[in-house]
Amino acid sequence: MNSMVRRTLVVELQAGVTNRFPVLAHLSYDPADPFAVTLVFSHDGRVLARWRLDREMLADGLTRPVGTGDVRLRPESRGVGRELRMEFLGEPHADGGRHHAVVSAWAGAVGDFLSDTFRSVPPGSEETHLDAFLTDVLTGR
Repeated sequence: MNSMVRRTLVVELQAGVTNRFPVLAHLSYDPADPFAVTLVFSHDGRVLARWRLDREMLADGLTRPVGTGDVRLRPESRGVGRELRMEFLGEPHADGGRHHAVVSAWAGAVGDFLSDTFRSVPPGSEETHLDAFLTDVLTGR
């Protein structure tokens, strides 16, 4: 039986042009939903945001820019380390603007987490249970 993969990382939330401050990113992967990774960002015990990302997109973001919509990922070099830059666009404001957050994570830690998910459910072996999903949707469960 495959089990959940979880990891908590200290990441940096960009505030303004150059300031960054640490927040926690709780990554989780459930083999029952094999295409998705959930990220929950928190600070001082408060949940700041929750995002579900495509696992393959997250892996691709470690090596090349990906995403054109609400989530954009790309690798960056900072000093001696490699980072994963994650850009998130939220719901529109009444004035037409949108919430915008930039988070940087150490690429090695994200890669280690993904390696654990790939051991749990190897890429290409993901299964979807479409019949069960359609039954749930059609019966209103």
